[in-house]
Amino acid sequence: MKGLFKHFKGDFFGGITAGIVALPLALAFGVSSGLGPDAGLYGAIFIGIFAAMFGGTPSQISGPTAPMTAVSLLIVSGIVGAYDGDISRALPAILTVFILSGIIQIVLGSLQLGKYIKYIPYPVVSGFMTAIGVIIIATQLLPSMGYYPKDDLVYVETFKAQAEEVLLEKILKDEAGEGYLVLEDFTETERRAALISEDEIAQEAKLLANDHSKSVYGALSILPRAIQNINYLEFVLAFMTILIIYGFKKITIAVPSTLVALLAVSSAAYFLNLNYMTIAQIPQGFPMPRLEIFTEFSFGAISPYLFTALSLALLGAIDSLLTSVVADNMTKTKHNPNKELIGQGIGNAVAGLFGGIPGAGATIRTVVNINAGGKTRLSGIIAGLLLLVVLLALGPIASKIPAAVLSGILITVGIGVMDYKGLKAIPHIPIGEIAIMVVVLLLSVFWDLVSAVGIGLVLASLIFMKKMGDATAQQTKITPVSHKEDEDHMLSKEVYVKKLEGPLFFGSTSDLQELAKKVPNEIKHIILVMDKSSYIDQTGLYALEEMIIGWEMNSIEVYLVGIQSQPRLRLERISIIPKLISKEQIFKSIEDCLAYIKALTTQKQEA
Repeated sequence: MKGLFKHFKGDFFGGITAGIVALPLALAFGVSSGLGPDAGLYGAIFIGIFAAMFGGTPSQISGPTAPMTAVSLLIVSGIVGAYDGDISRALPAILTVFILSGIIQIVLGSLQLGKYIKYIPYPVVSGFMTAIGVIIIATQLLPSMGYYPKDDLVYVETFKAQAEEVLLEKILKDEAGEGYLVLEDFTETERRAALISEDEIAQEAKLLANDHSKSVYGALSILPRAIQNINYLEFVLAFMTILIIYGFKKITIAVPSTLVALLAVSSAAYFLNLNYMTIAQIPQGFPMPRLEIFTEFSFGAISPYLFTALSLALLGAIDSLLTSVVADNMTKTKHNPNKELIGQGIGNAVAGLFGGIPGAGATIRTVVNINAGGKTRLSGIIAGLLLLVVLLALGPIASKIPAAVLSGILITVGIGVMDYKGLKAIPHIPIGEIAIMVVVLLLSVFWDLVSAVGIGLVLASLIFMKKMGDATAQQTKITPVSHKEDEDHMLSKEVYVKKLEGPLFFGSTSDLQELAKKVPNEIKHIILVMDKSSYIDQTGLYALEEMIIGWEMNSIEVYLVGIQSQPRLRLERISIIPKLISKEQIFKSIEDCLAYIKALTTQKQEA
């Protein structure tokens, strides 16, 4: 009973802390998705609870994340546009796509496909994550300055001609469905066109102006006009939010700086009676199932988004399982990837049923939970329940939050989600991997997130096949090794030998992680024989670096034997050699390495 109470205490505080961190992010992601802050809160509640209940990573906290929100925004804007800007009519189709993505995740987990997620190469993930950051920052620049294109009548006016074209196109589509031969008789077309009012044209122009600002290119093209029409109050609120988020971290990290910024700036704006723009009204009461998903179901409405639903499911799987690896490293446990996919799928399907946006395992919230003592799935359930209490008790208060505050929060999220480790490594990695990162980054930002990842995977596969062809050709020149080196073995109670065979690439990282766990506790020296590892890519490089760092933190010395030119050059470029492994710890043969270890041990004993 005592152990159970101690366990519950850690889960309780971990869940409460993670829930507090999740609150401002859930509201911000909901606004960013285009469905409103309540959708973000619903997503955080239901994904958090159900993914924790059924998932395969006990300490993981799930909810809306930056990548999932970015893709959700594309789905929302696309379907809303197809429904003439009427979000209430478009909502059933949007939520159906979200639910479908959850069902796909359940199927992936049930088919035991979770283990294959590891084959996503690092440059693709790096380019994608950096692109997510750029998209979030770019699309939040306008609201952070209090500029909303649909409210700028002069700017909306420039879309009137395009609006008339769109409305005429809708008439022609309607007539085609009714069997009219337009080229033979324009009379009916002219009659319907004459019925279009100026208000309809103005409304369509507003929708086009608003949709244009949702893309990175559109937001950047409007930026000069936004600066000219800046609302200084909204800008100051967003700027103060960003300032507090980064500044408060220097005071303490015990209290989430995002929450401090949300409460401080929102309270100041409210009590000073400032004339600021608030977020959308958050409905009161327990969220109810959106039964119109079933009563108004139309396959035609969602058929163009089936591939997008699959992409959303795969993105959520990658996002969640990467977080699961982080949780494993912190808790020294092993997650179940297939069970995790099923849990995430159930969470996303339930969230969609109640009007929430989709999500995944959230790295920052998971780390916060573990550091606060969370160990089991109870912590994730508690985090979701806390958000439900906030929704039921503080919904009207939360509706007073300034929109600019959430823009400021999202800008810091965008800055934080970018992969700086990958960007810093650009001068030191092969041109092929740089090309993959840049192509995925640019295509994601200026074209399509889903297609960009697909193209990145194809490029990575082609480059990998070329590298493997070259590496295989060079394998025939390797000198045979002695029988002692053919297998892993312990030469003594303190010396362990591991032979790494074949390329160290993005598909072998899990094997490296398993290797690190199999090392006996009494080992003081590890010899990595790498004479048959002729190639290492960026993913394998970072996996090897983390493994060596982990060993050295446990006072284990690492030695390299027979390392070939390409892996050695890569290790030198990011300073694994000589910062982690000195040149004195690199040998041509295992005999020379053992002689060095013996001499070193003798010297320590004599000292």
